[in-house]
Amino acid sequence: MMKKYFLYLFFLISLSVSAVAQKVLPLYPDTIPNAIASQEEEVVETKDDGVVIISKITKPTIAVYLPAKRKSTGTAVIIFPGGGYWVNAYKHEGTDVAKQFAAMGVAAFVVKYRIPNDATMVNRAIGPLQDAQQAIKMVRENAATWGIDPQRIGVMGFSAGGHLASTAGTHFKQTYIPNASNTSLRPDFMILIYPVISFVPGVGHAGSAEQLLGKQPSQEKLASYSNELQVTAQTPPAFLVHATDDDGVSPLNSIVFYEALLKHKVPAELHLYQTGGHGFGMYRKGSRELWMERCENWLATNGWLKV
Repeated sequence: MMKKYFLYLFFLISLSVSAVAQKVLPLYPDTIPNAIASQEEEVVETKDDGVVIISKITKPTIAVYLPAKRKSTGTAVIIFPGGGYWVNAYKHEGTDVAKQFAAMGVAAFVVKYRIPNDATMVNRAIGPLQDAQQAIKMVRENAATWGIDPQRIGVMGFSAGGHLASTAGTHFKQTYIPNASNTSLRPDFMILIYPVISFVPGVGHAGSAEQLLGKQPSQEKLASYSNELQVTAQTPPAFLVHATDDDGVSPLNSIVFYEALLKHKVPAELHLYQTGGHGFGMYRKGSRELWMERCENWLATNGWLKV
């Protein structure tokens, strides 16, 4: 009897572990498009405050966090950490968030996307977007394997990762990756947390613009990557969070994107908090309110948490 008990206990523990089991897969099965052969120099650093950042990324990956089958809603979110297109803030804007989504029944995928660099890319401007499109394609094509509804796949991004997510949500009609199966690259929703949206002077984030597009991009290219200017009626619904006192990325980024969504009658929800600064991840210091709870409510309101 005791032996059976321990076997049952082991089975339960195995189930709980598998609910948030992580697999890290290469984003591309073969050749990485737009890549220039170079020596791999990826660096992982843990700061004094526990923030984990990864720099010099040339080989993108996707980490898989699946919910327990009994809790699975069939919805998935693909997460792009922030970092100004210089680094990926991989833990507090990536894996920590993925675990929270898995706990609420949403499959989560954290993308470690390439850092724009003329030495490692033929065209630095499209490298991160290629990785975003490849992630959407990969998750959609493997939806049955991972227990996902292929029409309930969203993107999420923090800071510059928010720019990448919103670029995926506004530039999906142009394909930047091999896509022989013509898989849809349109995300079904966007979750944008203190996002860079615009490269327009006075609103946008100059550092992200320079790192993505180079030192002297044309006005045409700046406008193309100012995603508030690219919103149409086909743009996916969006949930946005920003702090009014954000001195890293102006809250005007979220505001102009929200206004563009309203103009085109795209469902959207914007949460502007009085305080929080920039880079707070899931938890704003000094606040009892959890924006992830608001996000969960928004997902439920739109039917994405129905089993």
